[in-house]
Amino acid sequence: MSSLRQLTGTSALLLTVLLAPLAVAGDNSAKRQEVETLFRLTQMEKKIQEGVDSIVARELQQNPQLQKDRKALEDFLQKYVGWDALKDDIAAMYMRTFSEQELKEMNAFYITPTGQKVISVVPELVQQRNRLAMQRLQQHIGELRQTIQKKPSP
Repeated sequence: MSSLRQLTGTSALLLTVLLAPLAVAGDNSAKRQEVETLFRLTQMEKKIQEGVDSIVARELQQNPQLQKDRKALEDFLQKYVGWDALKDDIAAMYMRTFSEQELKEMNAFYITPTGQKVISVVPELVQQRNRLAMQRLQQHIGELRQTIQKKPSP
């Protein structure tokens, strides 16, 4: 009987060790699903594509001779920084950073009208903030120059 209990205990331990990775994989699967939902709600794929399009536009503006190679440039960027190239790595970052519960809470917010407004309005607010900061810097750059000129040389 004692050896049967020991065998049963050993079997239970062995099963626990063997099945633990499956439980973690199950947790990761649910967590990954929350990340996927977050990406849909926050329009992550669209944002990545807009970033790629922005790079293409900026490069073509700065180097008009690249226009003939636009397709090659777009293909290159898609290959390395497009959604398909980045999705799994970004998902892994989110999975390392946020718990499943935190992801659920973010999704609960972003699914609301207010959450959707944040997604659509915040990028413009960030641009406005950046323009304001640049204006302030341009207005006061003389102050920096004066400070640097007054500073004694070492």
